[in-house]
Amino acid sequence: MKINKTYFSIFLIWLVHISGLLGLLFYDFIFFASFTPINLFLTSLLLMVNQIKLHSRELLCIVLIFWTGILVEFLGVNYGLLFGEYSYGKNLGPRLYGVPILIGMNWVILTTISGSISNYISKGSKILSIVLGSILMLVIDFFIEPVAPMLDFWEFKNSIVPLSNYTGWLITGFFTQFLYQYLFNDKELKFSLNLYLAIFVFFLFLNFKI
Repeated sequence: MKINKTYFSIFLIWLVHISGLLGLLFYDFIFFASFTPINLFLTSLLLMVNQIKLHSRELLCIVLIFWTGILVEFLGVNYGLLFGEYSYGKNLGPRLYGVPILIGMNWVILTTISGSISNYISKGSKILSIVLGSILMLVIDFFIEPVAPMLDFWEFKNSIVPLSNYTGWLITGFFTQFLYQYLFNDKELKFSLNLYLAIFVFFLFLNFKI
């Protein structure tokens, strides 16, 4: 029997996120938090596999979003620009000038899944898709920020998330959504929607542990 790639990927995404959530909440928080780089790598791989097509135009878009994420995080973590003063912990893997390499892929993931959903909602209107996509990215960040220090992802100076972090996310998200909506053809929805919901549920419930 042939296994449907999309449904198998959706199953894996929910399995990883629910298992990780239960492990963090009820078993060994430090142990499960240390698996974050593996989770991000697997998520990135499944996201790429499930795209309808990845030709040179789409690959260029991914590269641009990746390096945009690295650049803004470099400016943030080294100079306090855009997001405020913060530093990264150990659970996001190897760093380049203070920025975890996987953070670039995190921007790709959030841009792609939010942009796919917003494109569907807006019925293809690029401007509306960019705005909605940026807001969807900000919603995820809103739930990540309270638990990021606990997961040893990153922490802001004095443990206070400044308003500039959210405006910085919105501005950066607007730019990466612009790249995605205008450069990425044939956006898929099913996997992206499930991944967005899995990430949302994961961080939503982690907030109850604070």
